[in-house]
Amino acid sequence: MSLQPLGALARNPRIERSQHLLVPIILVFLLLLVAALRGPRLFTSDGIGGAIIVAAPLILAALALTPIALAGRGGVDLSVGPLLGFINVSLVKWLVENGVTSPVLVVGYVVAAGVIYQVLMAAIIIYVRVAPIIVTLSGYLVLTGVNLVVMDRPSGFAPDWMQDWGYGTAILSPIFYILVGMIVLWFAFSRTAFYQQILLTGADERMAFANGVNTVAARFGAHIVAGIFTGVAALTYTALIASGDPTQGNTYTLAAVTALVLGGTSLAGGSGGGLGSILGAISIYLISYALSTYSFGNVSGYVTQLSTGGILILSLLVNSLMNKKGGRP
Repeated sequence: MSLQPLGALARNPRIERSQHLLVPIILVFLLLLVAALRGPRLFTSDGIGGAIIVAAPLILAALALTPIALAGRGGVDLSVGPLLGFINVSLVKWLVENGVTSPVLVVGYVVAAGVIYQVLMAAIIIYVRVAPIIVTLSGYLVLTGVNLVVMDRPSGFAPDWMQDWGYGTAILSPIFYILVGMIVLWFAFSRTAFYQQILLTGADERMAFANGVNTVAARFGAHIVAGIFTGVAALTYTALIASGDPTQGNTYTLAAVTALVLGGTSLAGGSGGGLGSILGAISIYLISYALSTYSFGNVSGYVTQLSTGGILILSLLVNSLMNKKGGRP
């Protein structure tokens, strides 16, 4: 078998294409237009500040899913929501209630907890050879129970230095700087050779391995990056609610996966990226915001789910048609 040079493999049009961004960009534009017509308060200082604090955990959770999905094998972490919740409740219950509130220790804990969990998941997937969806679904169920053991109901307080982060009254809040910093970190990471190896692994694992890519390291690296972003997402979530909550974190799984798919990242691997995930998460927030300007009474939550699902299906159909038109599989 003749081996392609690694650079040639990296120029695979399946990886290079940015066509997947077309749908999320159009969707965000249309939703911003609806928001401007229905709820112009969003575009005030208070509105933007509130949007940042609410959307930040979802944006970071969607970015956490992205490297795992890009690495292929149909990998998508269904446990991202309960993991976010676990970091939240354990931070409040184990650290804050025992007087451990140093910013360095808190940030170190949330990142370490996310990374350790993701390394464990990666080891099971890679070495035990269990399908990622089974491993992460099991993780979802286990963490859902563990969270309720750690904290049986919403309670506790965030660290004192974080108490005013969730007010959302100013654009340039600590959450804003954290979000910008993590997005910059993502785009710096996406320029590295290691990121290209993750893409190559997801696009064609056998060919990547044959061309010298350490596919095992690529998968572990994808999970480590996911753990870092999940930990920081949990930090911003804790700032948002200013306490611990063992159940609400679970809702981020469906929202983050939806944002990932809306952003055009292929669950088959090798195609997509962080910008699409960010746009997808912003779309989810804007859908909720736009629908909140209408009065649906007791069924408002169901209308939001129905609308999000409908837009997701429509975007998948459009992406599928665009792929077929471009002659892609």
